[in-house]
Amino acid sequence: MAIIESEPRKPGADETQKGAPVETDLPARMDRLPWSRWHWMVVFALGITWLLDGLEVTIVGTIATVLKDKQTLGLSGADIGLAGGVYVAGNVVGALGFGYLTDRLGRKRLFTWTLVLYLAATVATAFSWSPLAFFVFRFLTGAGIGGEYSAVNSATEELNPARVRGTVELAINGSWWLGTAIGALASVVLLNPHIFAVDVGWRVAFAMGAVLGVSVLLVRRLLPESPRWLMTHGRVDEAEQVVEDVERQVQASDGAGELPEPGDERITVVPRERTPMAEVIDVVFRQNGRRTLLGLALMVGQTFLYNAVFFTFAITLTTFFKVGTGEVGWYLLIFAVGNFLGPLTIGRLFDVVGRRPMIAGTYFVAAVGTAAVGLLFAHHAFGPVGLTAALGIVFFFASAGASAGYLTVSEVFPLEVRANAIAFFYAVGSGLGGIAGPVLFGALVQSGNRDHLLVGYLIGGALMLMGAIAELYLGVDAEQRSLEDVATPLSASRG
Repeated sequence: MAIIESEPRKPGADETQKGAPVETDLPARMDRLPWSRWHWMVVFALGITWLLDGLEVTIVGTIATVLKDKQTLGLSGADIGLAGGVYVAGNVVGALGFGYLTDRLGRKRLFTWTLVLYLAATVATAFSWSPLAFFVFRFLTGAGIGGEYSAVNSATEELNPARVRGTVELAINGSWWLGTAIGALASVVLLNPHIFAVDVGWRVAFAMGAVLGVSVLLVRRLLPESPRWLMTHGRVDEAEQVVEDVERQVQASDGAGELPEPGDERITVVPRERTPMAEVIDVVFRQNGRRTLLGLALMVGQTFLYNAVFFTFAITLTTFFKVGTGEVGWYLLIFAVGNFLGPLTIGRLFDVVGRRPMIAGTYFVAAVGTAAVGLLFAHHAFGPVGLTAALGIVFFFASAGASAGYLTVSEVFPLEVRANAIAFFYAVGSGLGGIAGPVLFGALVQSGNRDHLLVGYLIGGALMLMGAIAELYLGVDAEQRSLEDVATPLSASRG
């Protein structure tokens, strides 16, 4: 197994004490599998996380004006921004806590626990009786989704073939916008006072996520634990059984016949029970410092831009263009379409053209486009449809770039710290960009001054530009390469 571009490291203190070295070709066998219905099941069962997150964000965005009504929770404009910030704060806490447990206890156990937490919290949100209760339940919902990102991204990276990893990951991440489309369409009905009472429709909206979540929870029971995680934790026989079962399913369900030979790519690992947090910190911050800077630049830029613009998009329309509450969903739908089509249509290029040129290019286009839209908005060049269409075009590229940012932090760190790394970058990106962005934009929108909001657009564009520059100089050419090739497992035998 070739080892390329992984920064130098020193073996952990416990590395040779957890078991005898084991030589295996399990990663190569998973990577050589032809795309099949089994992989589609993985995409559906795990990719639903993004759809649920998009649904949650859209629901809050579309019901923002309704929640300001005294018949509901009586929130202020600043409270709406705070609600977005509280949700993202939950994302941060959930990602960090569940991320650690994902690397320690396994992918499958955690992507079950986190989905259960999400289900309970989103149902509780529907029964909120006060602003405080609403904020608490939004925090817990965010914690469930934040934990999902660590567990789910780790699992999808490790179960999908290397040659299409970028394409699949971008498509999965882009499904966030399917959630926004569902939420936008549903809001047109749920916020119609002729169909639902003012204090009922918004509550029903939160129940939609629970219905989807329950069905997915049942499907996830069919998924195996990551064989890559199993092999590094001394459960090699179990990992072998998982891969054999997957191979049989691929052959049986798709008539694949004889599977391609995995080649001679083998890896020798010294199983370990756990990776101490001190070693996790050392691996992420010292041994892979350049990759850490890259992840921070990509994640902070895209989370600020997305959360700032999208969390406050509904109140931007109602404040500056006097768009009615019941009509906001149609504008969000237009916006969502552009975002979904981006990673779906150009995602394959991230595997063919390469990570570095595609990520840098999409971030750059998004940076310039965001600044241009802000300037035109400040000079009254847009109506509500024009602003929505312009942002849809800009975010066509921003969405692909943002999805690739998640892909990057998922694949450039060793298997034993993967979930922790995802959690860290998600938490920092969300903390700096996801919390600050909505709160800042909420205040800027509430001012009613277009020039003030322009400043927010320029900040978002500048952060995306920093991401583009970081990718050019620090990017990792991970396209079509095994995860073990991109980042050497800590448990890999050096002898």
